[in-house]
Amino acid sequence: MLNIDHISKTFFPGTINERKALVDVSLRLEQGDFVTVIGSNGAGKSTLLNAVAGRYIVDTGEISIDNKPVTKLQEYQRARYVGRVFQDPMAGTAPDLTIEKNLSLALLRGKHRGLKRGTTKERRERFVEELRSLELGLENRLTAKVGLLSGGQRQALSLLMSGFTEPSILLLDEHTAALDPQRAALVTDLTERIVTSGGLTTLMVTHNMEQALRLGNRLIMMHEGRIVFEANAEQKRELTVPLLLEEFAKIKGAQLDDRALLA
Repeated sequence: MLNIDHISKTFFPGTINERKALVDVSLRLEQGDFVTVIGSNGAGKSTLLNAVAGRYIVDTGEISIDNKPVTKLQEYQRARYVGRVFQDPMAGTAPDLTIEKNLSLALLRGKHRGLKRGTTKERRERFVEELRSLELGLENRLTAKVGLLSGGQRQALSLLMSGFTEPSILLLDEHTAALDPQRAALVTDLTERIVTSGGLTTLMVTHNMEQALRLGNRLIMMHEGRIVFEANAEQKRELTVPLLLEEFAKIKGAQLDDRALLA
């Protein structure tokens, strides 16, 4: 469960470069909610995820995860609660380490330092089982360095690493944007499967409105640091890309096509 209560974040306050990235944002995700987030560049989407992850400490407001206040905690202190997949396939994994070692580190993320870091027979068996679910043949490449994998394979691995430790909140930051259409479709399917099967509470930023409509049970639209439109599960089922464009056009006060929203 995630509760965001009236948070605001301003970069470079008091200077000519001042930018209000988040303005009085409130959002609540119950256990198992999957919320997709859309909006144009600079709307505050990634800043919202960074605020939840602890990369940015908010100026005002409160954030709690599983009813535990985390507002003042640094990013590493929230690691036990938060899983994350980034837009860049090179992020989120250690390219010079093997698949097996990356999975071992992910399994221990946020756990007590005294736990053994080696890969036991039981862990290896679990890794093989988890990797087999990706249907990419990675279960046969445990000793291969992650840097040798394709972008789609790395994103699939990052998604698995973020999800199989059962985080309290999973953050997906345009995690298919850097992939070609075929691999993006693969990772999108994996996202739906992993989130659904694990019952993971998820917040996903995307520029792809069709993806935003297909995945999840709720949708929000952001603009200039605010949440300007929300759709619950019932409303979301009735939404289409043209209807979303209409809503965005009302906010912008102009006629828009999907390129304008996606830019």
